[in-house]
Amino acid sequence: MAEIHPALTKGNVAVITGAASGIGLAAAKRFAELGLCIVLADLEGDALADACRAVAAIAEGGEADVTPIGTDVSQPDQLESLERAVLQKYGRVHVLMNNAGIQPGSALFGPQANWDKVLGVNLIGVINGSRIFGPGMIAHGEPSLIINTGSKQGITTPPGDPAYNVSKAGVKAFTEALQHELRNTTDCAVSAHLLIPGFVFTGLTARGRVEKPEGAWTPEQTVDFMLESLARGDFYILCPDNEVDRATDERRILWAAGDVAENRPPLSRWHPDYAEASKAFIASRS
Repeated sequence: MAEIHPALTKGNVAVITGAASGIGLAAAKRFAELGLCIVLADLEGDALADACRAVAAIAEGGEADVTPIGTDVSQPDQLESLERAVLQKYGRVHVLMNNAGIQPGSALFGPQANWDKVLGVNLIGVINGSRIFGPGMIAHGEPSLIINTGSKQGITTPPGDPAYNVSKAGVKAFTEALQHELRNTTDCAVSAHLLIPGFVFTGLTARGRVEKPEGAWTPEQTVDFMLESLARGDFYILCPDNEVDRATDERRILWAAGDVAENRPPLSRWHPDYAEASKAFIASRS
């Protein structure tokens, strides 16, 4: 890879939540290949232990400094304990990737537990992780990154899983506010970035499938795209996949914004009176 963000320098420290699988694990492996010290944060268990061994095995020289720390990101006290443990061992953090996410499914008037779990992990975990780690990252003054994993569903909000959409829409709004705060903080070398994956084949999206669908990207492809985007300084890391290119994503996002600007019914892309118009708009590419 031609260029790398300066925060991703050998010997720097990266903390990744949701690191036992999927995009989080792929990011941990890429960061380890670059020589970073890696803290894998996920729920305690075999998956976290296996991830730690896998990351250590592929790291530079096979001697990665990799630390697994069992953490439930929906619990603020556990995130505070995570930060204390990291600072005690490494002294500072250069990369925080708030990536932990769940998707048990939800309905507007469905079980409260589903809403509480999704919002607690996907949104509150991101907010608290950023707020707990952020001040220390600003204080040490070295180039640093806060990467929050969002979703296209948090932008176009398709029907079907409202709790997930609300959580990811909140991540977008929070991360935008975070970057505004950071760029207006004197002598701040920390930047925030919103990772917006496309269709990625992970445990979250597999739904019982064993083989990757042709249309999906792998977590590794997603992380490689993220690294290229970070090197450019992109805030919105809008990932394509093998089914949807960037031009299509852009048109879908513009149509969704048009619901407000043109006073259409909400989610008009799925409204019978606007379905054909939305298809034509998205296909027009102009």
